[in-house]
Amino acid sequence: MQKQIFYNRELSWLSFNHRVLQEAGDREVPVYERIKFMAIFSSNLDEFYRVRVASLRYLLELKRKNLGKLDFDPVDLLKEIHQKVDKQQEELGNIFRNQILKELESEKIYLLNETKLNNEQIRFAEKYFQSEVMPYIQAGMLASSRINYFLKNKSIYFVVRLISKMVTQFSHDKKSYKFKHAIFEIPTQFLPRFIDLPEKNNKKFVMFIDDIIRLNLPMIFPGYNVESAFSIKLTRDAEMYIDDEFSGSLLSKIKEGILKRKTGVPSRFLYDNAMPKDFLKFLKSTFCLQNEDLVPGGRYHNFNDFFSFPLLGSNSLVYKNKPPIKSKSLENNKNRFDLIEKQDVLLYYPYHSYEYIIQLVKDAASDLSVSAIWITLYRVASDSKIVHSLIKAVQNGKSVFVFVEIKARFDEESNIQWAAELEKAGINVKYSFPGLKVHSKICLIERKNKNIAYLSTGNFNEKTAKIYTDFGFFTSDKNITSEVKRVFEYLEGHKISKRFKYLLVSPFNMRSTYESLIDNEIKNAKIGKEANITLKLNSLQDTKMIKKLYAASQAGVKVRIIVRGICCLIPGVKKLSKNIDVTSIVDRFLEHARVYIFHNDGNKKYFVASADWMKRNLSRRIEVGFPIKDKKLIDVIDNIIQLQLNDNRKARIIDEKQYNKYRTIKGSEINQSQVMTYNYLKNIETKF
Repeated sequence: MQKQIFYNRELSWLSFNHRVLQEAGDREVPVYERIKFMAIFSSNLDEFYRVRVASLRYLLELKRKNLGKLDFDPVDLLKEIHQKVDKQQEELGNIFRNQILKELESEKIYLLNETKLNNEQIRFAEKYFQSEVMPYIQAGMLASSRINYFLKNKSIYFVVRLISKMVTQFSHDKKSYKFKHAIFEIPTQFLPRFIDLPEKNNKKFVMFIDDIIRLNLPMIFPGYNVESAFSIKLTRDAEMYIDDEFSGSLLSKIKEGILKRKTGVPSRFLYDNAMPKDFLKFLKSTFCLQNEDLVPGGRYHNFNDFFSFPLLGSNSLVYKNKPPIKSKSLENNKNRFDLIEKQDVLLYYPYHSYEYIIQLVKDAASDLSVSAIWITLYRVASDSKIVHSLIKAVQNGKSVFVFVEIKARFDEESNIQWAAELEKAGINVKYSFPGLKVHSKICLIERKNKNIAYLSTGNFNEKTAKIYTDFGFFTSDKNITSEVKRVFEYLEGHKISKRFKYLLVSPFNMRSTYESLIDNEIKNAKIGKEANITLKLNSLQDTKMIKKLYAASQAGVKVRIIVRGICCLIPGVKKLSKNIDVTSIVDRFLEHARVYIFHNDGNKKYFVASADWMKRNLSRRIEVGFPIKDKKLIDVIDNIIQLQLNDNRKARIIDEKQYNKYRTIKGSEINQSQVMTYNYLKNIETKF
């Protein structure tokens, strides 16, 4: 039954990453932004293999009787994953070679390989190799009889097939040659992936460091002739498998897990598909790889390095700069604490400036009326202004409590370091809970008159706030601030004595409240009243919530969903989900906000939250959703959501096959919601 009504999570994720790839292939997107989308696609796919595919591979280790408990066959799923990835990689290669490189050339920017250099460029490449690259090259010989070289996770290597010059002197029969094999790491941890060559006639030239090395391989192996050389990369399992551990030191286990990532079991061996079969067979034997580890790729790996591709052209090759919009209400009040005591404020990043929350925490650190600051940190910037303000606050004699989630994937090490620095400064720091991840984004500032709370859908991270769309909400509403305080008391280790009445807090009342709100829409639909639900979220995977939405559709409730990534719900199916419409928007900014709207017989209820509808968010995380009551702020949310529902430029239809067909509305003007949202917010800020 479930196989028919739920789309597979892993395949849905690949469908999302394909939408990212579509942006790389969109000729209306500036070419340097398309290069970045290639990098995002590659980075996403690498994480997918490190975490999701690695987890599936572990399932294969289970006994057959345990596999029977699953609602899918891991073997079949892995085959389908590889098929889809192969197709997407082929599409990526086509976009890179036949679109992006040609568009760069039309701008007189040329990405050259070692076969396309003139004499002057050859001399430059040789000199660069000798002075900059050669000191980092440490070649080793390979033998299939034993493992004698450890492949580091995500590093790029050259494997080289060699023939002794002594052998070629005495024989011209290649069949009689006995090849030797060597390997070395391409030193991108020390040197840039892309090297600028000297300009000529207003033309700009760039090379992969890979190709500079290819050109100079004879210098590395002076006693051999180089028969061939190919690039390889190994992705290792990066999952920690600690979510359900309830004993021992969680901090020490996470530290241990970070170290194990470097030596995790293989989840993908990426190789140049031009490599001869016998060469690949040799490598498979040498590194003890399985057939399912082998993934064909192109000449170059780690396309995520394109994030650092040098900007050599005009500003027309990137998105036009859109300066963050200033909030008129916050700008016109010197004391922002006093303003928030009088009215709620809603900001929408990155359209609005993120400086307001940074400044508020900074002001709280020195304001004489502030006695305490409470905050949750999930992912923070490398040089976080907010963290520096928290340290300043405790130096000024204020009480500061920080909950640091050290299970934030791939930010664990950074968060551990920040936590240590905060503790050193004298701040009361609490770490992760076993079995629970704290994903809420909340801050409470205790003042003499009224407490002020800040609740958001995004992290306290000024860097990601420039590219993630998120709501940030400031309020002094006692109903909200008192319950935010209760969340922090729970994070401190106290038991919750009262139920949450205003906030939605998982795993306590968030799921049950959403279920009750859906049931209410179903009840109204059955008695002929208008009933509808509008959801905006990143991922929709929780099977219980999906079944609730199916029940709503069958009762006649109109359900509109905007989902960025995973969607396991299958819309538009007769007798199941015909009243459910799902679209996905992938554009310049990463859609990250979560908004839940219920018609409620005309008395609409609006919630903004840190949580998606995934089982982990609703059952195994501390998440916070908050109501929006102010009519002006509700109008803002309504208008933003409506722009997204009407998007006919960047919205894709999520259907039962998830083909990512663009949504078009005949006879309508182009509505690119992110562009129109910026214009809308800029316009209303001049009116407030």
